[in-house]
Amino acid sequence: MRDVNELVSMVFSGLSPLVVEDVADQGEWIRVRARTPGGSVTCLVCGAETARVHGYHERSVADVPVDARRVLVVVRIRRLICPTRGCRQTFREQLPGVLERYQRRTARLTRQIKTVVRELAGRAGARLLAGLAVGLSRHTALRTLLRIPLPTGRTPRVIGVDDFALRRRHRYATVVIDAETHERVDVLPDRTADTLEAWLRGHPGIEVVCRDGSATYAEAIRRALPDAVQVADRWHVWHNLCQAALSEVKAHSICWATALDAPIYDGPRAQTTLERWHQVHGLLDQGVGLLECARRLQLALNTVKRYARADRPERMLRVPKYRAGLVDPYREHLRKRRAEDPAVPIRHLFDEIKALGFTGCLNLLHKYINQGRADADRSHISPRRLARMILTRPDNLKTEHHDLLAKLTATCPEMTQLVAGIRNFAQLLTPCAGNADALSRWIVQVRATDLPHLHAFTRGLERDRDAVNAALTLPYSNGPTEGVNTKTKRIARQMHGRAGFTLLRHRILLG
Repeated sequence: MRDVNELVSMVFSGLSPLVVEDVADQGEWIRVRARTPGGSVTCLVCGAETARVHGYHERSVADVPVDARRVLVVVRIRRLICPTRGCRQTFREQLPGVLERYQRRTARLTRQIKTVVRELAGRAGARLLAGLAVGLSRHTALRTLLRIPLPTGRTPRVIGVDDFALRRRHRYATVVIDAETHERVDVLPDRTADTLEAWLRGHPGIEVVCRDGSATYAEAIRRALPDAVQVADRWHVWHNLCQAALSEVKAHSICWATALDAPIYDGPRAQTTLERWHQVHGLLDQGVGLLECARRLQLALNTVKRYARADRPERMLRVPKYRAGLVDPYREHLRKRRAEDPAVPIRHLFDEIKALGFTGCLNLLHKYINQGRADADRSHISPRRLARMILTRPDNLKTEHHDLLAKLTATCPEMTQLVAGIRNFAQLLTPCAGNADALSRWIVQVRATDLPHLHAFTRGLERDRDAVNAALTLPYSNGPTEGVNTKTKRIARQMHGRAGFTLLRHRILLG
């Protein structure tokens, strides 16, 4: 019997405050009968101790499973009489940490359930708990999740603010985090300036706010915290520069394509592009505004701006898009064989390149030859690929890419200036005290070049210059907030878009 008692005390160690009297095997259930240890108990109202028993009562609570079977604990508890006149007459004793008031589960089982529903929420949590021999409905899982208290702490000194989609293009919310500890602080139901301003006014003590380029957030911070430092997100600044660089590479396609002997679009589409350029610039030379040009030519305003930005019609021409395929490594072999024997069957060519290592199918080869790709002189580099090489850290480029980049960027002075400007700006992304003055010098240098897309980028920097200066000189970043947004998307997908804002906010803050 001594060994049995030791086994029971080991298996049901979480019930140690109780006196276990019996353990019965009932098939799918294990029933444990126990009682309270007795002794004096403190009244919950007046604090007086008493041991006078008014009666007994049984409570049935679920406990953590044992051997993949559910455990039911039947506890006999006492109803005691309070000795203080005017206080409650009787009360039932409680065992904090084991039995909580009004609960049908032990405290340790509740802790395990909270751990599961915190990660999986309703339906998924209920399915996993069922596999762990814990019976729980999805509604109870959600109620348990919403009863988990949210973390409350001090108002952070540095916060990060960003928006995320509740329903893309329709509803958005705002997440606020501590930019120093990366802890979630709050989730706001929308992304309006009034909502963020009200929240900031209710949390004094914030000194630095990290944000993206949103003018709405900037206005809310300016109204609520005029003395706070706003820090732009360095990633968004670099991303905007990348877009401007890609536009410049496309605008100079006719320059670097000559170094590759690559063709330029010369079909009807190219002729239409050149005609539109002359139409737009003809109206602009007459003093017609951009909006009126768009109305007269029945074009989008942004399209008119794009044509107006090009000072020469050749800058509107592009290199044809061409993506390398499985047949490309064998193009020279195909050219040679077709030159030797123009009537060679495609099936024979397929067998030959198959022996050389081709892994594609016959239909792919048919399409490749019928489209003329085997004979056409196509560029093996696209504007996007060239822009990626320009924007890549030089140390990470291969030797052949270094040589190709030097060859292509030497075709015109604007491409050379573009590469120099991007590499000089990349050095400013490492926060340093002197970067604000260096940025001013960089803007002056860029505006002295013939790079209109970079000019537009510098105008964007000037509109938010204080926040950009803070981003380039202070160590704070909005990257952790973007990381929280990535996890928020995972949470939303996990619940298949069925989560309301209250539940989604609770899960984000518990994350």
